[in-house]
This record gives sequence, structure tokens and C-alpha cells, in this order.
Amino acid sequence: MEGSCWPLHPFVRLLHHTQRYRRQVGLASLYSILNKIFDLAPPVLIGIAVDLVVQRQDSLFSRWGLVSFEHQLLALALISFIIWSLESLFEYAYARAWRNLAQQIQHDLRLETYAHVQEMDMAFFEAHSSGLLLAILNDDINQLERFLDGGANEILQVTTTVIAIGGIFVVLAPTVAFWGMLPMPFILWGSLVFQRRLAPRYADVREKAGRLNERLANNITGIQTIKSFTAERYELERLRIDSDAYRQSNRRAIRLSAAYIPLIRFVILFGFTGTLVLGGFAAFNGHLDVGAYSTMVYLIQRLLWPLTRLGETLDQYQRAMASTQRVLNLLETPIAIRTGDRPLDPSRVKGEVAFRDVSFAYAGRSAVLKHINLTIPAGQTVAIVGSTGSGKSTLVKLLLRFYEVQQGCVCIDGIDIREYRLQDLRAAIGWVSQDVFLFHGTVFENIAYGTFDATLTEVIQAAKMAEAHEFIEQLPQGYDTVVGERGQKLSGGQRQRLAIARAILKDPPILVLDEATSAVDNETEAAIQRSLAHITEHRTTIAIAHRLSTIRHANCIYVMEQGNIVEQGTHEALLAQEGLYYSLWQLQTGQLID
Repeated sequence: MEGSCWPLHPFVRLLHHTQRYRRQVGLASLYSILNKIFDLAPPVLIGIAVDLVVQRQDSLFSRWGLVSFEHQLLALALISFIIWSLESLFEYAYARAWRNLAQQIQHDLRLETYAHVQEMDMAFFEAHSSGLLLAILNDDINQLERFLDGGANEILQVTTTVIAIGGIFVVLAPTVAFWGMLPMPFILWGSLVFQRRLAPRYADVREKAGRLNERLANNITGIQTIKSFTAERYELERLRIDSDAYRQSNRRAIRLSAAYIPLIRFVILFGFTGTLVLGGFAAFNGHLDVGAYSTMVYLIQRLLWPLTRLGETLDQYQRAMASTQRVLNLLETPIAIRTGDRPLDPSRVKGEVAFRDVSFAYAGRSAVLKHINLTIPAGQTVAIVGSTGSGKSTLVKLLLRFYEVQQGCVCIDGIDIREYRLQDLRAAIGWVSQDVFLFHGTVFENIAYGTFDATLTEVIQAAKMAEAHEFIEQLPQGYDTVVGERGQKLSGGQRQRLAIARAILKDPPILVLDEATSAVDNETEAAIQRSLAHITEHRTTIAIAHRLSTIRHANCIYVMEQGNIVEQGTHEALLAQEGLYYSLWQLQTGQLID
């Protein structure tokens, strides 16, 4: 993702991506331009006021038919009131429009990017840390919002100022206008040079920010391990190194961006001095009205001094473009697993599962599964056992399409699962993983997760079937007890039983138990086994287990080793073969004889 090579500049890509906001952008831009036009009017009014006092009968208002000084002054006051009112009105309008637009784009872009991330396969998450993804979804999108909130308006208003004041100068005194506007090309050229040099520095800042976020997220998640190994100092030092790298990266960017304003001020000085001196001589010699000279002196400041803020705006712009690059790179990362278009109604699924000549390897590793052929009849319970790394869990991950098969196919009821709508496919499968994940919420919310319209009665019934109701009732608030992040307030066995209850409530035609009793004690295991005997009736069940006692009553047991199915049969038949299963059984029951 980070190393992708994209042909378009981030700003152009952002424009393409925000086409639906054209009307809001247009209105916000119009408000900014009108505000700046009315903001530039007071210096012109000052020049008119000077002429009004100095020339009187030859003033601008006298040429419009207002002869008396009083009428001219009142007209000037009325125009001033209108202009100030409109300037204030459009300032409110553009501030509201840009801020709302920034919030809307931020909101939509975050949701769109997160929705896209959810569609990625598990290999993507293995290649990108959660800290990096959080930095993009949060910090980078916020950086873009900050630029839209103020930087876009600043660029528009500076552009409007240059065009409006340049036009006024050319009309009033072309020669003076030339010297007054002379610094402009140098300022723009200097701005572009700074922009090009700042771009890679801010890209590096965003990369370092991602690494820092990654470190923090990883350490907070693993705080229990850090404490158990008394590694607080070690982790603090590693965080210090990452934080210092981020600080140094920012320092390099600041060193360059901070030089912009002082250098630009010297260039501005020449334009201001030229207008002051040349305009003064022209007014003294009668070639320029005193009011016009006053207007030009005021306007040259309004033109040139705000350009010093261009450095800050460019600073925001470069930060925003570095962030935009990362956000859009993530958003444009291709989705590896595409949904099919065939609907799958869970209530009509028979539940036959077949793996046909399936081979699979994780990225950069040798094959985990090698030409697997396995058929699970509808409604039966099969078990898959084997040593760690033999490929057991990979089989069910392919069934859920967490990964895509690289050879062969996986079928449900004779149809390749790639043809089914992905959401329908996963809705038909209940999965209890060995690595139970509970969300920060109540017991009720965690059991009802995925079956969001479940009633309390249904949740309690599922908890009873999972042998979880009794311990839930003993919690401080029962089903309203908050379990903490990742369920840290519960024991491993309690978390496991909530996960089983969650799958039971889903009532899927296919149930996958991936080490579902790995974290429970013997007494709880026996209780869960009793409930599973009822749960698995009339339902296709795939049970993956290390503890062979939990699957001895399966209709068929498949033994895997190094990505191959090496044995299959009932518990009794496999013991009679005295093969790998027989050895595992004796080892676990303590009957192995040297």
C-alpha cells in the first residue's frame, strides 16, 4: 500500500474522489470570493473619502450628481455600511460552508475507507498493522479536514486578492502597478519551490506518525504481557525511539517551512517600497490623485502582507496531501475477495460441505493444504484433528472465505461458495474461534452480536444451552454487565461460553467449532459437551480440536498432518488402526508406553 506508484497527484485524485460535493464546494468558494471582494472595498472607500475632502467638487460623488458635501458624506457612509454588512455576512457564510463541507468529507471518507477496509481479506490485515490502519483512518483523515476547514478558503482569498488589486492598480496607475506587482512572480515561484521540497518531508512525517501509532496500539493491547515480563522500561525506550523519530521528522519539515515567511517578507518589502515611493512622486507631481495614492498604499499592504500566510497554508496543504495520499492509497487498494451474485437463504441450506482438490499457501510460505478432498454430509458432525500447523483451522477459514482458495474449490450443497453472495455465505455459518473476541459492551450485546434483533428471552436461552447462564447471573449486573475491552473482565472459559452462546443464537445451518472448548476446565467442558450434543442435531458441524475427548462421538474424524488428510474414520476405527490418531489418543490419556 505504502509503496504503490500512482500516476496522479494526490490533489487531482482528491478532486476526482469528491465530485459529489461540487455544489457545496462551488457555494463555499463563491462565499470566500465575495467576502474578499467586500473586504478589499474599505481601502477604496478611504481613497474616495480623501478625495471627498481634498477635491470636493471634483470628487467621484460629485460626478454622480451629489453636489453638497453633506450628501456625498452620507452616501459614502451608507455604501460603507452596506459593504461592511455584506463582508460580515459572507464571512459567516464561507466559514460555515467550508467547515460543514470539511466535516462532511471527513465523515464520508472515514466511513467509505473503513467500509473498504472491512472488505479486505485476512492476508491484508496480516500485512498491515492495526496501528497503521488506525493512523490512516483517524489522523490522516483529520489532517485533510483541517486543511479544508481553513486552507482552501485562504488559497481562494489570496487568489481573489491578487486579481482584484492587480486590476485596480492597472486602472489607477499602470507604472506604479508594475513595481508594486513585481514581487508576485518571485513569491509564487518561491512558494512552488518550498512546496516541492516540503512534500517528501511531510510524507516522511506521516510515515513516522503511522509507526508511532502502531507502537502505541500494539503496546496497549499487550500491556498484560509487558507487565508480566517487567518490560515497562524496555517498551518505554522503544516508544521513545519511535517518538523521537517522529519529532526529528517534524523538525526537518519545520526547519524548511519556518524559513518561508522571513524570506518572503524581504521580497514583499520591495513591492511595498516601490508603491510608496513611485506612487508618492506621481501624486506629488499631479499625475495621480491623492485619494488614488492613499488607496494604492493601503491595497499594496492588503495584497502583499497576507502572502506571508501562504507559507502556513502551504504547510497545511503539504500535510493534507501527504495524508490524502495514504488515505486514497488505502481506499484504492484492490479487494482480493469479491462477492458472488447467487443468493443463499440460510433457512434453505441443507449443509453439505465439500473440499475438492483444495490447495492453499499463505503469502511467502510453503503450502499449508495440499490437494484436500473432503466431503461432509449434511447434518453430520465431523472432527478435524492434527498437530499444530497441520492446516486444520485453514480449512474453515477457506470455508468462510477469509482467504481465497488457490486451487480447487469449496462447495456448499454442490455450489462453489465463490458464486454465493459473501454476506449470505457467512450468515449461513456459525463460527466459534479458539481466539475469542468480545466487544467492549454488555454480556447481552456480545451474545446478541450478529443477531441484533434478538430478545432477552432468546439470549438467555442461548446462554443456557452454552452453559453460560449460571455464571452470568452471578455477575454484578447480570446480562447488563460490561465485559471490558476484548472481554478482559471475564475468564477465558467465560469468554468461550459467551462465544458459543453467540453462535447458538445465530442458529446457522453450518456450525464451526475451532477449539471451542480450549479455554475451559474439565467440568465446564463436560457441560458444554452435553449442550453441544443437542446443538449439533440436524446441523452440519465441523469441530476442530486438540483435545480428542471432545470429538470422540463425531460421525467421522479426519486426521491431518503437514497439509494432508492421513487418516479418517470413527473414534473406534481410528484407534483400531493404531496410527497417528492412536498415538495422539494415548499421549493425551497418559497411556503412551515408551
